[in-house]
Amino acid sequence: MKLRKWSSEEKMAIVLEGLKGKKSVAEICREHQISQALYYRWRDRFLEAGQKGLSNGGSEDETKALQTQIEKLEKIIGRQTIAIEALKKLKS
Repeated sequence: MKLRKWSSEEKMAIVLEGLKGKKSVAEICREHQISQALYYRWRDRFLEAGQKGLSNGGSEDETKALQTQIEKLEKIIGRQTIAIEALKKLKS
């Protein structure tokens, strides 16, 4: 049995079909020859991504982690700038 690769567009169309509620999930899964477990996995990922997309800039933990990373990189750049300036002075 050959496994089918589903594109993100196909997955989204199937999930949206289920969310519309015009057909049962079982019927949709039969039509597309997928398991209900797979449908619900796609639906959960779809809804989670939508929730993240609608949140204000992501979670606080994610924002803090990114800010910490920015500060760390800024310090590295500052040290490198000082080292470059010192080397320029040595050469001249």
